[in-house]
Amino acid sequence: MKTAIFVDVQNIYYTTRDTFNRSFNYRRFWSHIESKDEIIKANAYAIDKGDERQQKFQYALQAIGFNVKLKPYISRADGSAKGDWDVGITIDILESAEEVDKIILLSGDGDFDLVVKKVIAKYGCIVDIYGVQELTANSLIESASEFYSISHKFLV
Repeated sequence: MKTAIFVDVQNIYYTTRDTFNRSFNYRRFWSHIESKDEIIKANAYAIDKGDERQQKFQYALQAIGFNVKLKPYISRADGSAKGDWDVGITIDILESAEEVDKIILLSGDGDFDLVVKKVIAKYGCIVDIYGVQELTANSLIESASEFYSISHKFLV
């Protein structure tokens, strides 16, 4: 099955850290998907803070097979920060929907429920969501073709 993978890196990082105090194992995840589907596109969306540890992680993602898309980290004068990829991920999912049979989204962000519903209804794609159950929006879980709870199987 032709498959496209989209990873909300910040969401997966924080949800696995906060729930399990461990990191997501992208290599194990890739092997799992590749064993049953043909990965024709895989994008990982991250924020670029310019630190060396983060750059090593981004190189590791590229070595696995992900196309890493970076957006600069913006620190506001009031101390708050901005740096999310919701619109970019949504556009890429919509642009890929005609090319694939299955879309896999790694995120728990309920903002994606509308694009998931749209892709299923308009393009007939299967849309699988992988997220930390306790921190994934119910609306996203309900919109998915299938929801897979991230568990120890996919943790470092």
